[in-house]
Amino acid sequence: MKKLFALMLCLCLLLSCVAFAEGANTLTASAKGFGSDVAVEVTVEDGKITALTVDDSGESYPAAGVAREDSVEKLIAAILEAGSTEGVDVNTGATFTSTAVVEAVNKALASAEGGAEPAADAAIAFTAGEYEATADGYNGPVTVKVTYGADKIENIEVTASAETGHVGTLAYTLMIPEMLIANGSGVDSISGATFTSRALRLAVEDTAVQAGCTNLDAFKSAKIEHVATDPVEVEYDVVVVGAGGAGMAAAAQAAQDGNTVLVIEKNAEVGGNTLVSGGQYQSVMPYLVWDPADPDAETGVYEHDGQTYDKVKSVKGCIDELKMILNWSEEPFDEDYYKDHEFVAGDAMELSKHGVHAEYLPILKELKAEIQTYLDWAQPKLDAGADESTLTLFSTLNLHKFQTYYGGLRQSADKSQWIYGDVDLVSQFIDGGQGLKEWLEDQGATFHEDSQQTLIGALWYRENEFVGSTIDLDGDGEPEMGRWGSYFAAPMTTLYEANDINGIMTRTTATDLIVEDGRVTGVKAVYFDGTEVTAKAAKGVILATGGYAANIDMVLDGNVYWSTEYLTKATKTTNRSSQIGDGIKMAEAVGAATTGMGFTQLMPISWVDNGNLAFGGGNYACWINPTTGHRFVDEGSERDVLSLAEFKNGMEVNGTQGVFLEFYNKEQMMPAPMQLAEGDFPGRYYRRTIAELPALFEELGVTADPEVVIQTIRDYDMAVMGQGEYPDCGKAIASRTVGNVEKNEDGSYNVESYDLDNTLLTIRLMAPSTHHTMGGLKVDIDRHVLNADGEIIPGLYAAGEVTGGIHGGNRLGGNAIVEIFVSGRTAAQAVTADNK
Repeated sequence: MKKLFALMLCLCLLLSCVAFAEGANTLTASAKGFGSDVAVEVTVEDGKITALTVDDSGESYPAAGVAREDSVEKLIAAILEAGSTEGVDVNTGATFTSTAVVEAVNKALASAEGGAEPAADAAIAFTAGEYEATADGYNGPVTVKVTYGADKIENIEVTASAETGHVGTLAYTLMIPEMLIANGSGVDSISGATFTSRALRLAVEDTAVQAGCTNLDAFKSAKIEHVATDPVEVEYDVVVVGAGGAGMAAAAQAAQDGNTVLVIEKNAEVGGNTLVSGGQYQSVMPYLVWDPADPDAETGVYEHDGQTYDKVKSVKGCIDELKMILNWSEEPFDEDYYKDHEFVAGDAMELSKHGVHAEYLPILKELKAEIQTYLDWAQPKLDAGADESTLTLFSTLNLHKFQTYYGGLRQSADKSQWIYGDVDLVSQFIDGGQGLKEWLEDQGATFHEDSQQTLIGALWYRENEFVGSTIDLDGDGEPEMGRWGSYFAAPMTTLYEANDINGIMTRTTATDLIVEDGRVTGVKAVYFDGTEVTAKAAKGVILATGGYAANIDMVLDGNVYWSTEYLTKATKTTNRSSQIGDGIKMAEAVGAATTGMGFTQLMPISWVDNGNLAFGGGNYACWINPTTGHRFVDEGSERDVLSLAEFKNGMEVNGTQGVFLEFYNKEQMMPAPMQLAEGDFPGRYYRRTIAELPALFEELGVTADPEVVIQTIRDYDMAVMGQGEYPDCGKAIASRTVGNVEKNEDGSYNVESYDLDNTLLTIRLMAPSTHHTMGGLKVDIDRHVLNADGEIIPGLYAAGEVTGGIHGGNRLGGNAIVEIFVSGRTAAQAVTADNK
């Protein structure tokens, strides 16, 4: 990479020195940027650049973590001020795009002189042999080995990659064959796999330099021209737009109900944002938790498979949380109190003193009765000396509903509006989650049946962990595993087996809804090669296009929650580049109403370098302010609470705000797809003992005193073991210590065995990124899309993150997966019911 940039910049400096004849001359050229071609128009007068326009409309500045005005626009101003590209700094934060601008400008200048570079159609030659190079992808380095003959690429092999299957890896599947045919690297990037496409391209170009490519410009421009074919017109009963979790759930349910189904997906494969999410879903499994009908039971039977499983245990802090809810005021919610007092998101103890919205009062009353019954059983055991971790976990549907309510109850920054989840929509997805696992398992999905875990911002232990499936989609003799197996191989199989006509049209972007006589009757779309597609829907169109967290302009336009000091155009995203709100815009064009558009959830555990979701939970970790060395937040709080605390307490790293340090025991296991690789990942995570912290802090620019950090962790661990108060701030629920410690037979901690000195720690650097947009299309409980008057738009339905009104101002971790699958099924069932 460094060699490639050095060569490119040297060429830039050389070409910028070319003298021009007097008089104005307008020139054009282009070069490959981050994920698209960057075109320039340059005006030269008397040897100086006097005007420069740049078409970088295909570039993604949120992916770079920098605003255009802070990068490319400053570069343009610098070029115009200098009258040339000589000495201009391309390290703007959007380095790839900026380098492409300089390269394109110098191409244009060279073309005016003629002969300064090899002609674009000149023959390409290489020094035959094998060459290897590496570039950074989405999840880490991508290494390729390229074999060159005297005048062509003979083979491209990806020898190392951590990219997500069926997401980033599609770049290899689709781009490498085209590179071999084109004999160069200029082939089109793959939608939804922009980072991986760029990494593959850069690595291959590096090998071309090593191979002494005689015409690098031609090599980098070589591509396959995709030509549009005759327009395509098709008709199905149901057309689903978007092939993420909501879309595929809708498609499978619609097919099971006897409909013909077409799914339209802009990316190169199904999966959407669901494939890059945590993947766990919140839903209590009654057979694993406390049962008032058999309170002392240690096991339960999962009726779906007939097997017996050990019930899961409570965790330190759970009972205190239940007692807080038991004392929740039943008075009407007092908005006036917060006119004169600060609303602190996540302070449920204070919130509990100020009432409840009327529609949630019945749920609260039922929940209180359930909690009291549990405490009547549990408290005598605690009073007798039992450790909370030996008691069976309490968990009910009403607890899930009420925590979704207060976990999403938020106030706008100017105190003018409140938002919380619609009780009917909340109840629907939580109640519907009870049959979700069985529905997926009947189609071949597999899950861990014996656990109820938690994750960041979930507030409780009711997460269901995916395993994969029993389905072999690709014929390699192995079942499809991970999120792909559990959430996509299963419904895809159902879709295809239901009817030979059913299909999925990938790399196809929906552009408009078709409306005839006041009813939505289909979708207009464009295939990646420009072919126009008209898909008619005899019964209905279901929009499942996801949210708009990757469209920072759209996020900022409606923002009423986050301070603009923190949420800026430079804020990164956990989302795939395809999540830009196009489904919302299509629906608005036919009269659809929206709700909650001012609230966006930030993910507090995102990698600093690219905003990617780092995964994990706060129940086992200690978070440290990198300046003071102290804790600064309850690590198990809601996601917006955590993100705001990070902004206020974190440091800035390469333009990314809110960077903090997370410490946990290296032996802490996460689900296999999320487990960190051994060793270090510079800039993301490190494995160290406490004795090695001073050197690491110096390397990272962390100014906190290592001894203060070590003492904070010791005090934190003592509190987890019940030997004191939590340092700096409280913690509701904690599942383990950071340091090594043994447990007694009764599940309590053996404090004397505690050993932090010899514990290998995992230290992660993370920061907030946009993650889930709370706002979206207004829908009813059947997922009909509504207009501004609350009326149904005939023929139009929506499911998943494209909708609003469900999660309030903040979504609980794990609520997305259950909601998108339940709402997808609900929308499909409504289509069938409406057409009987």
